[in-house]
Amino acid sequence: MNPLLQPIDFVEKHGTRFSAWSLKDSLAYTRSLSVSHYENFHLASWLLPRQLQQDFFNVYAFCRWADDLGDESGSAERSLNLLDWWQEELTDLYRGKATHPVYVALQETVHKHNIPQEPFNNLIRGFVQDQTITRYATHNELLMYCRYSANPVGHLILHLCGYKDEERRRLSDFTCTALQLTNFWQDVAHDWSIGRLYIPLEHMRSFDYSPAMFEEDLNLGRGSPAFRALMKELVEETKKLFNKGLPLADHVDRHLAVDLELFSRGGMAILELIRHQNYDTIRHRPRLGAIKRLRLMLGVAARRLLRNRLYIRPTRSPD
Repeated sequence: MNPLLQPIDFVEKHGTRFSAWSLKDSLAYTRSLSVSHYENFHLASWLLPRQLQQDFFNVYAFCRWADDLGDESGSAERSLNLLDWWQEELTDLYRGKATHPVYVALQETVHKHNIPQEPFNNLIRGFVQDQTITRYATHNELLMYCRYSANPVGHLILHLCGYKDEERRRLSDFTCTALQLTNFWQDVAHDWSIGRLYIPLEHMRSFDYSPAMFEEDLNLGRGSPAFRALMKELVEETKKLFNKGLPLADHVDRHLAVDLELFSRGGMAILELIRHQNYDTIRHRPRLGAIKRLRLMLGVAARRLLRNRLYIRPTRSPD
């Protein structure tokens, strides 16, 4: 992998001010960046119509850059400065003055699909919040964070596929929030190591648990009974969100339906792995192996193919 594909390395070499890239080179850059992160860039994207693949690469590159500027810069202060610059570059895109390769490529996607600036703004806001807020007192506060850090991704995907109604956005929000929460529950140890705790403090108190007890469990390398009981409740709540969002796949194009159901089923599979390891995500971080991911993809694709052959077609409106 070319290291200069990576955002922080790119900034180190090129800085934050440079001449505008050509469209051809910019499109090649976002494609290469997306493919280089194949584990994170969902395999099912290859099931999408070919005419949408480059647009997905462009949107993914924006997300990848914002994520890395927030988490890979080396300090919160530098991250905030770089995210401010990334916001300025986004504003330039909507003024028709894009110079950065990601934004030169993304400008084509924005114009083609008439995408508003708001979901991009919200994503950047979420990454900024990660630098300034490291704990959440209530479940509602955490859900509000997901409104910025996760839900805009679903809104962007719907825009790319031509869906702009509120009902599909609502169903998408359930799925995106559930995916974000699942990531938090499987990554509790890593998040603590970088100074973040996403388990709401009100949930901890309801199980007579505390951040100090959590740190002790981490030092011991295993989840205590109180931690596992807490994690069980979090997993069950998250599973309900996935179930609320699943109907979205029945109300979109058949290609997108496979992707959407895979996102949900993949997240639910992670929750099932957490259950199988007795809710101890401190001792072991659950992850789907390559074989399980392949089986999941084939199962979803087969189920969707069967639905199409039975003439169960997605409608244009979920109402």
